[in-house]
Amino acid sequence: MKTVREQYDVAVCGGGLAGFCAAVAAARHGAKTCLIHDRPVFGGNSSSEIRVTPHGAAAFHAYARETGIVSELLIEERARNHEPIVENGWTNSVWDLTMYDLAMATPNLTFHLNTSVTGVVMQSSTRIAEVLCETINAEIHRIIAADTFIDCTGDGRVAAEAGCEWRMGSEGSGEYNEPHAPTTGNDDVMGSSLHFKSKDVGYPAPFVAPPWAVKYDDPAFFYEQGREPKELKSGYWWIEIGVPWDTIHQNEEIRHELTRHVLGIWDWIKNKDPLTKDAAANLSLDWIGQIPGKRESRRIVGQYWMTEHDIQDKKVFTDEVAFGGWFIDLHTPGGLLAKTSEAASAQGYDETSEYAEKSYAGPYGIPLRALIARDVENLMMAGRNVSATHAALATIRVMGTTALMGEAVGTAAALRQRKDCTLLKIASDHIHELQQMLLRGGCFLPNVRAVDPLDLAQAAIVTASSSALLRGVSPDSKGFHEGLSIWRDQAKPVHEDLHHRRGQWIAIGNDSLESVAVFLSNESSKVQAVNAQLFSVESIWDYRAEPGQPLAQTTLQVHPGADQWVSWPVGLKNLHSGQYVRLDLLANPAIKWHIAGRIEPGHMSAFQMSDTRMRRYGSGVTLSFKVEPPQNCFGPENVLSGESRPHVFTNLWRSDPDLPLPQWLQLTWKAPQPIASVELSFPGHLIREYHAYAPFYRDPQCPRDYCIEAEIDGRWTTVEKVEGNYQRRRQHILQPTVTSRCLRIVVFATNGDPSAAIYEVRIY
Repeated sequence: MKTVREQYDVAVCGGGLAGFCAAVAAARHGAKTCLIHDRPVFGGNSSSEIRVTPHGAAAFHAYARETGIVSELLIEERARNHEPIVENGWTNSVWDLTMYDLAMATPNLTFHLNTSVTGVVMQSSTRIAEVLCETINAEIHRIIAADTFIDCTGDGRVAAEAGCEWRMGSEGSGEYNEPHAPTTGNDDVMGSSLHFKSKDVGYPAPFVAPPWAVKYDDPAFFYEQGREPKELKSGYWWIEIGVPWDTIHQNEEIRHELTRHVLGIWDWIKNKDPLTKDAAANLSLDWIGQIPGKRESRRIVGQYWMTEHDIQDKKVFTDEVAFGGWFIDLHTPGGLLAKTSEAASAQGYDETSEYAEKSYAGPYGIPLRALIARDVENLMMAGRNVSATHAALATIRVMGTTALMGEAVGTAAALRQRKDCTLLKIASDHIHELQQMLLRGGCFLPNVRAVDPLDLAQAAIVTASSSALLRGVSPDSKGFHEGLSIWRDQAKPVHEDLHHRRGQWIAIGNDSLESVAVFLSNESSKVQAVNAQLFSVESIWDYRAEPGQPLAQTTLQVHPGADQWVSWPVGLKNLHSGQYVRLDLLANPAIKWHIAGRIEPGHMSAFQMSDTRMRRYGSGVTLSFKVEPPQNCFGPENVLSGESRPHVFTNLWRSDPDLPLPQWLQLTWKAPQPIASVELSFPGHLIREYHAYAPFYRDPQCPRDYCIEAEIDGRWTTVEKVEGNYQRRRQHILQPTVTSRCLRIVVFATNGDPSAAIYEVRIY
C-alpha cells in the first residue's frame, strides 16, 4: 500500500446528501475541504446504487421545500433528466453526474471516492488529529489531517472511533415522556430497504424465482398489513429488514435477506397475485439493488439532545441552523418480519386518524448544538447520526432535512476556521453571523430573518413597472402548472365536500377588507347554513384550528344549486398590511367549496384533522375565493422582507399578469453606490417536494431571460444579461464594479408564467 498524507481545514467523511452539502458549503466559504466517500458515486441513499428519492418538509407543508445547495442540485437534475421520478428504484446516473459536476465546479474542494474511513488518530482525548482511510482499488492508505471533522458516515464511524458516546435503539417512554416512545427502552431500530426496477418489454416476460427466494402466498400480508404493491415498475420502501439483525455489523446478512425477499415479492406480483399478475405480464426485472438503504444505526450524543417534544412544540432555538417537516415516521421494527408495516401505511394513510394527528410535525427548527459532538471538540455530524432520540430521528432522518444540516455544519466549519475559535463559540457568540451566512446562501430558517448591514438593497427605495393585485381565483382561473404533479403516495382523491373545517389563507396588502366571497355548491334541496370565521394567523403554517378570537364570523346561507358565489360583507378596517388572515368554513357535508383552477402564489389551504389542529389540504391547492378591495400583496417592497418564500407574508414581487413582458424592478439610492454583486432569489420549486416535478422541468414562475441594468451617466446600461435560466438563486459578480444610484432587474421572459416575479434582491 502506498501512504499519502494530506492536510485540510475541513474533512467531511461520507458523501451522501448531508456530507456532500457539508463539503460544498465549507469549500464555498473559503475552507480547504476534503470529502471522503466509500462509494464510486455521491448521493448515499439517493444515488443510482440505492435509488431512494429524497423526501422533505414539502411533502406535508406548502412552500416548505428545502433550499440552498440541495435545491440547486434537485432543480438541476430535473432540468437535465429525461426520466420521471418514480419512488424507490428509478434514480438514474444523471443524478450522480449532477452531483459530480457540482463537486468539480467547486473551488477549494478535493474529494476521494471509493475511500473508506478505517480509524482515527487523536491529538488528545477530546480532539481528532487525523482520520485514517484506504482507497482499496488504488492500494492507497490515506492519512487526512484537518482542523475540523464532520461525520456524515451515517453509522457515525468517525465519532465511534474517536470515543464519542452514542446510542442505538429506542428510548423508553419513562426517559423523556415522548408520545411515540415504547413503554420500555429496547434495541429496536428502523430497518434497511432494497429496491428494484422493472421494464415493460412489450411481450410476456416469464419469471421463475430461484429456490432460495422467500415464498409469499398470503394476500393479507400485502393488502391488510400496509404493503400494497402500488407501483409495479419499481420497488417499495416496505421491503425492509432490521431487527433481529444488527444494521451495522450484519449489514451483509441484511443485504442477502433483502435480496431473497425482493425476488419473492416479485414472484408474488408476477405469478400469484390476482390483482397484479395480468398487469405485470409484460414486465421484466431490469435492476435489483445490492446496497441496503439504511434508516438508522448509531446516534451520536451532542451538545444538545433533541427529543420529540422539541419537534412537536416547534421549539425556537437561538442556534437554529436548519429545519424539518417530515412526519414522525417510525417504521415497525423488523419490517417484513413484523405483523404490519409502518403505522401510517397500515392505516391506509388516513389523514385524520389519531396516529396521523400525533405524527404530523413541523415545520420546526434544528439547533447547531445537536450537530456538535459532546465529547470531541472539533467534530460535528450531519445526517441520520445526529444527536436525537429514536422518536425525533423519525422525522429528522429524511434526506432533504439531512442536506440542510450538512450545509449548516459545513458553513459552521468554515466560519470556525475564519474566527479561529471553538465550535461551541460558533453556536453561541457567532451564531447570528452563521445564520446570516446560511440565509445569504439561499437557505431558509423558520425563526430567523435576513438582516445584513452590508446589503445595500436594504437602504434602497424599491419600485416596479407594475404589481399584481390579489382579487381572488375561481375554478375557471388559468394556471401555469404544466409538469407540476404530486407524490403518488399522497395523490388521494381531494373531496370538496365540507366534511371538516377548511381554511384558506389570504394575504392582506391594504388596511381594509370589505368583503370576501367563496364559490360553493349546495346539492341538497334546501337552504344550508355554513358557519364562517376569519382569523389573524401567524404564518402559512399556523395550523391551530382556532388561532385566537375571530376577527369576524357569520353564518352564510347557501341556496340549493351548483357553482354559486356566496358573499360575506366582513367590513374589516384598520388591518395590518403585510400579514395573512385565514378564512374558515366550518363543516357541512352538504356543501362543496370548490378548488381554484390555479395556485395563487403564497395562498395555501388546510383542513381540520383533529379537535385542535389543521393540516395541508390536498397537495397545496388554493380554494376559490374573491376579495374586495383587491389586495396589494405582491408589491416591490416585498423583495426586502428578509424572507425569500411565503411564510409570514407572500414576500414576493409579482408583476401584473395582464401586462406584457418585459417588466422591471428598480432599486434607487439617495447617492451612487459601488455595486460588485447582485444576488437574486426567484420563485419556483417551493410549493411541493421534488417528487412533484416532471422530466426536463423548468418552473414556469422562474425568470428565464433577464438583464441587470445600471443608470450610468444618465443612461440605462446593461451590466449583466442572462438567457435560459431555470435556477431559483443566482449570484452575479459585476466586473468591473459599477457605481450607480439606480439598478434595475428587467425580466424579458419567464419559463411560462405571465408575471415576472422575484422573492429577494441583495446588493453588495
